Amino acid sequence: MSISVKFETFCKNIRMEKTVVDNVSSRYKQITKRLNKDFYGTDSDINNSLYVGSYGRGTAIHVSDIDMLFTLPCSYYWQYDKYTTNGQSQLLQAVKNSISNTYFQTKLKGDGQVVVVEFSDGIKYEIVPCFLNTDQISFTYPDSNNGGSWKVTKPEHEINAINTLNNNTNKNLKRLCRMIRAWKDTCNVDMGGLLIDTMAHKFLKDWEYKNCSYSFYDYMTRDFFKFLSEQNDKQALWYAAGSNQYIYNDGLFVAKAKKAYNNALEAIQYEVKEYEWSANYKWREIYGNKFPN
Repeated sequence: MSISVKFETFCKNIRMEKTVVDNVSSRYKQITKRLNKDFYGTDSDINNSLYVGSYGRGTAIHVSDIDMLFTLPCSYYWQYDKYTTNGQSQLLQAVKNSISNTYFQTKLKGDGQVVVVEFSDGIKYEIVPCFLNTDQISFTYPDSNNGGSWKVTKPEHEINAINTLNNNTNKNLKRLCRMIRAWKDTCNVDMGGLLIDTMAHKFLKDWEYKNCSYSFYDYMTRDFFKFLSEQNDKQALWYAAGSNQYIYNDGLFVAKAKKAYNNALEAIQYEVKEYEWSANYKWREIYGNKFPN
């Protein structure tokens, strides 16, 4: 089996099944419809909602947490901002109560900055109620921690940055992001999804083979892990691609990236010698059992 076929098969293996995507969409629309009914008086199941997080950026490989924003009318900001104590917590409670009118037998809770909806199949939605700012692209959202405050997020900046580079790199960026998530799961790497996407974005925009396809994915694996292994393992603060917002994540992933880099070097050597079983074994040490054997 050629390198191209191996990595194309692997990339297909880690994509979400259509039935799962359809299920996610159905619940997303039901939540959106309920919130629109209660806060806007409409029946729309698409308006005012936005997928964010890994799912919104198109870089997720499985569903556990689905992050979504719901934009409220600005009048609710002024209403809850007037509270003398933690109006942010009361806003989260109002959104939770709305969703409970549709999912009254589902576990719901307000948790810091989100309303969490936990379904029995293990899929969890984290809904961030928010307000669109005057720049028409950033959002203000409530944080009920430490007595309550308002914070700003820029998820569309991040989504746009990932989409733009993905389109300019023959769709290699999102594939790389998903591949690195498979490594994270396989090797138990302490690295959040936004940092994965940010590091992949930083690497790929300057990689000399960024417009090539699956036949270069052995080199992409090798070179990305070399790049990742050379990061400062003492660093704890990073800046998200697109938004430059803070990402707090320690550098403990560096040691595991070095191991993955060495495994990639061995796998490539085995490929050159046509020791296919040994090569596949090394690729699977990096990426897990969804890499073809």
